[in-house]
Amino acid sequence: MRAGPLAVVSILLTARTALAAEPMAPNDIQATFFDGQPFSASTPGGAKFKMTFTPSGKMTREPLAQSGHTDNGTWKLNAKGFCTTWQHSKPNCFTVIPKGENKWLVQKTATTIAITVAVWSK
Repeated sequence: MRAGPLAVVSILLTARTALAAEPMAPNDIQATFFDGQPFSASTPGGAKFKMTFTPSGKMTREPLAQSGHTDNGTWKLNAKGFCTTWQHSKPNCFTVIPKGENKWLVQKTATTIAITVAVWSK
């Protein structure tokens, strides 16, 4: 018995979905990143930052090279990930998805589409 083209596509899509990484639980995000130790972040546009999130809910962002400005703000966990509020900005919420060794995608969900806003690395 041969599988038709639609069956093959269905199998491939199912396998791809099964291999997709799941977002980290909020407590795992906190334990991995929000411990006061700095880590690196890069945006899709190439800006790079040193990020530090403290256990007390404060955060800082310092540019590496001339790719942005220093900023301060606050963070808190939510049901799916975490939310940030930078100075002079509205709150935004994100999920964190593992992407290989020592790399994580930070995604913001707009309606049903997840948009990667940064890649974090340690």
